[in-house]
Amino acid sequence: MPDTMTVIEISEPGGPEVLRPTERPVPQPGHGQILIRVAFAGVNRPDALQRAGNYAPPPGASDLPGLEASGTVAAVGPGVTQWKEGDAVCALLPGGGYAEYVVTPAAHALPVPKVLDMAAAACLPETYFTVWTNVFMRGGLAAGERFLVHGGSSGIGTTAIQLGAHFGARVFATAGSAEKCAACEKLGAERAINYRDDDFVEILKEEGGAQLILDMVGGDYIPRNVRALADDGRLVQIAFLSGPKVELNFAQIMARRLTVTGSTLRPQSDAAKAKIADGLRAHVWPLLEAGRVAPVMDSTFPLAEAAKAHARMESSAHIGKIVLQVAG
Repeated sequence: MPDTMTVIEISEPGGPEVLRPTERPVPQPGHGQILIRVAFAGVNRPDALQRAGNYAPPPGASDLPGLEASGTVAAVGPGVTQWKEGDAVCALLPGGGYAEYVVTPAAHALPVPKVLDMAAAACLPETYFTVWTNVFMRGGLAAGERFLVHGGSSGIGTTAIQLGAHFGARVFATAGSAEKCAACEKLGAERAINYRDDDFVEILKEEGGAQLILDMVGGDYIPRNVRALADDGRLVQIAFLSGPKVELNFAQIMARRLTVTGSTLRPQSDAAKAKIADGLRAHVWPLLEAGRVAPVMDSTFPLAEAAKAHARMESSAHIGKIVLQVAG
């Protein structure tokens, strides 16, 4: 085990150019934790928010970006019995994924599905944890329901479409180009709506309204989502690309018995994340092992080119996930 490792740190709040390689000590796993020798690290919107100075790590978490990774277990801390050195894992991280080694609670790791390589496995944790908790645990999606996914070509969107369709929902999605809409429909969306050309509110109202909407846009989408919901429908908010503040008429929510909720993943307790991992292991990992759902990958960048990966993500030109190759 080396004493130091290469990492990508945020030199100061700013654009992608503030990401720079440096050396830091290799962390050691504490009680209930594992140390992962990172093969690939996923790139996610919260990484960019943290880089810009708008998403501080929770107390005790690494200041390095990176909320998911794949690799092999390099060491286990006291009290860990479910993993051993050499196991292939992918894991949700409190931070620190843009590095050669990272520590995380052992209960937040899952086995790499045998049908996937390490690059694809790095695409799973942040996205699948987010979709499972918000669409199924919080949103309560049921078979036969109309489910609208905004940002359908994103990592979250491509995952939500596949899982929603697999569990029997009628999935609709929004995206910003014909290419992205075609990708959404190939993944299982009944209809993908190009938001530059068509109004998702009118289309969903023609269908009877959405029983569930998963939104990461926010801004003026929020009142539009309320109009697009069926009576007794649920809106689950997971991000605000267009801002969190908007004027909303709550009389509509009361009269139509709507539910407006949402969550962020990183601040949740270790126990809550472990519960999500248990749900994924039971209900979703068998689907991954059988090849019935799979992560959609956009591109891979070397760890040293993390700035280019962030620029790619912020261009919104990507379809699916972006990863950093750390080892191999």
